[in-house]
Amino acid sequence: MLGVVQTLAAAAGVVHLYIFVLESVLFTRPAVYSKVFRVSEADLAAVRPWAFNQGFYNLFRAIAVLSGTVLLRVREEAGWALILMGCGLMAAAAIVLVARDRGYARAATMQGTFPAPALLAGLANL
Repeated sequence: MLGVVQTLAAAAGVVHLYIFVLESVLFTRPAVYSKVFRVSEADLAAVRPWAFNQGFYNLFRAIAVLSGTVLLRVREEAGWALILMGCGLMAAAAIVLVARDRGYARAATMQGTFPAPALLAGLANL
């Protein structure tokens, strides 16, 4: 079960690294802001700072979860804390995203596919 949790958590971390890149690095590209995030060009200047900041939230979540997957083998309690908290935040954010606007169901699915089962498997393993 430990390997399953680590694999799911690592995948969740990688997905959130990708989201960081979209939000904080590539956001000003039309293919990203208009197609991925459904932001109009007229709203880009207003939304850009929020997207940039949100990207860093996702980066920090990814770092926590990926660090937890490594620590799980050497400092088990610290590893579990990082994985469970990080995956819990990721899964909760996915729920909020789709609850607010069902048009974001695909994005919420991408965001929550790995952290939700990692969280459940991790809790079952405690």
